[in-house]
Amino acid sequence: MIRIVIPVAMAALFAVPVAQAQSTAAQAPVSDPLFATAAGIGGMAELSLSELGLQKATDPELKRFSQQMIAEHTRMNGELASMASRKGVALPRTVDPRAQFCAQSLAGLSGEEFDRCYAKAQLLAHMDATATFEAEAERGQDPDFKALAAKALPHIKEHLKMIKPIAMRYEKN
Repeated sequence: MIRIVIPVAMAALFAVPVAQAQSTAAQAPVSDPLFATAAGIGGMAELSLSELGLQKATDPELKRFSQQMIAEHTRMNGELASMASRKGVALPRTVDPRAQFCAQSLAGLSGEEFDRCYAKAQLLAHMDATATFEAEAERGQDPDFKALAAKALPHIKEHLKMIKPIAMRYEKN
């Protein structure tokens, strides 16, 4: 049952923003404060997931991935917080309830079951982050937020490229 709950919860968590982004007109502007809020929540969620992965993953590749995500998302979260502060945009201090639920669900797993669900959660988180940062880089109004998104986007896409084959490997099991 838990094998179904976590992927379904994660899909619900990340599918709605992606679907909404895809249905929006290609040239419609996006809200820079909403981008900052979404990126802030997503960055905290990815950091929280990565810390859990570092503690609980049994797959050495996932442990390395987790360590790299902690380092890179700590840096990116700091850059976003600094810019948001300069722009007068208050970022949330906690992750949203869906991300909390995901982390709580993962915390109850162990071994290969944890590794499989964690890899899928990271895949979905990075798919969502890619869509969020692409939208801001392409259609944001504030040149500083646009530049921040454009600078972070190649790193986020690289993270997605790294986690995708790991997650797919667990789907074959």
